[in-house]
Amino acid sequence: MPILNKDMTLCISLSARPSNNGTRFHNHLYGQLDLNWIYKAFAPTNLEQAIAGVRGLGIRGCAVSMPYKEDVIALVDEMDPSAKAIDSVNTIVNTNGHLKAYNTDYTAIEQLLATNSVPTDYSVLVQGAGGMAKATVAALRDAGFTDVTVIARNEAAGRALAEQYGFSWRAALDGGMADMIVNVTPIGMAGGADADALSFPPEAIDAAKLVFDVVALPAETPLIRAARAAGKPVITGAEVATIQALEQFVLYTGVRPTADQVRAAEEFTRAQ
Repeated sequence: MPILNKDMTLCISLSARPSNNGTRFHNHLYGQLDLNWIYKAFAPTNLEQAIAGVRGLGIRGCAVSMPYKEDVIALVDEMDPSAKAIDSVNTIVNTNGHLKAYNTDYTAIEQLLATNSVPTDYSVLVQGAGGMAKATVAALRDAGFTDVTVIARNEAAGRALAEQYGFSWRAALDGGMADMIVNVTPIGMAGGADADALSFPPEAIDAAKLVFDVVALPAETPLIRAARAAGKPVITGAEVATIQALEQFVLYTGVRPTADQVRAAEEFTRAQ
């Protein structure tokens, strides 16, 4: 990383519980590509002021994490189709004060379903109804899945999300089983109140053919550890984080790193 200087381009992330993942990933790629850029994570105390700062200070890129993915919509100038289609934002690009919003979470989920060759006739339980859940449910629908149930205690949000994509909603798991279970809640996230909790009960894990947790920190969440112990194939939040961060990097810089460069950045990130 170059020494801080006045010509350096700044990108940031906004999250209620910032991690070092994006910071290490982006900064490592800046170093590999000899870019005079720097990336920094923030936990905003006022979202509106934070986005005004992105615009007013000429901050080039801004990643958006839970719980701000929907709240920032009113604060940007333009919605890319990737964000507009699901009313959820995880990336903002600032071009001369014009803020355009994108969603690379959708791209990550879409790619992982394809590269893992997940059968589209699998029954699926998706737990959660926030911005990441929107990206996940939309990607499932677009990939051809038809038997999907959204599990969410908030009936208004859960039912609206399920019905938007032609799926069903339930308020609680209540012993439900499926071929694939997907956690898109903060349960199991490091630093949270439920950091040590399982987002799905052992019987649902045992019944599943594939376990997917979008929580990226830690890389081995309680759900992923339990699934591995039960001998189940998994898709991790760390994988989601790598793909969505790579697509953010391309949007910010206009440069697509090589596969080897991405692999090196991913290894550096996970070595923390």
